[in-house]
Amino acid sequence: MEQDKMYLINKIFNNETIRTVWDKESEKYFVSVVDVVGVLSGSDNPRNYWKVLKHRLKNEGNESVTNCNQLKLKSSDGKYYNTDVVDIEGMFRIIESVPSKNAEPIKLWLAKLGSERIDEVFNPSIAAQRAIDLYRAKGYDEKWIAKRIKGIQDRKGLTDVWKESGITEGKEYAILTNEIYKEWSGMTAKEYKLFKGLRKESLRDNMSDVEVALADLGEIATREIAKKKNPQGLEENVDIARRGGKIAGNARKDLESELGESVVTANNALNYVYVDEKSLKES
Repeated sequence: MEQDKMYLINKIFNNETIRTVWDKESEKYFVSVVDVVGVLSGSDNPRNYWKVLKHRLKNEGNESVTNCNQLKLKSSDGKYYNTDVVDIEGMFRIIESVPSKNAEPIKLWLAKLGSERIDEVFNPSIAAQRAIDLYRAKGYDEKWIAKRIKGIQDRKGLTDVWKESGITEGKEYAILTNEIYKEWSGMTAKEYKLFKGLRKESLRDNMSDVEVALADLGEIATREIAKKKNPQGLEENVDIARRGGKIAGNARKDLESELGESVVTANNALNYVYVDEKSLKES
């Protein structure tokens, strides 16, 4: 399935042309503000409409404008020009600020999402069922889904142990996860995603059953060793993460020795193929 744009963006805007660009460094999609404003306002001069709206939002202290960046996007003449862009969160903030009937369906959709998330706070089983339904819609079978949900629980068990060991920042969780991955796969999680041709998609959701088993083994081994050794702080936990990852790495080597081939594959679950955009830094 070829995806050279963020197809969900096009779906939200009824397949109107909304220019998007993927930033590999931040691992985020950025969206052309002028395109979004043009579709929602119906203005004959969306650039001027955005100029006026931008001025009003600045006066109101709207952070979506403060966080507005400029990246080079392809124009109708085939050339690339600096264009105001925002990430997905910023896009929705701007949608909420456009006083137009065209924006109302999206605003209602956002309100519905907000209501559903509040319901999930009171009844977490709704969120669990939503995840299961999404996996089913993407074509995953029931056995895979059951294993995936179990893997999420196991991951939570590991992060709970890390938290007890003094690991509190998201960046530190990522560091420790990367140490586990490097030991058994030879790649960080980000490198692994690039290897599989992924962007925002979950790495675990696009692993083979063998890859998932090895990832789970590395994390479970790390968790059990940490519970036994009681490491404190990032440095001690990095050592434990490497030891847990090495156990999965040894299992990989043994299996590959029997099979005569690598079990780490570039395949992804839904056969994503992204067409690279013009480099963000290219003039």
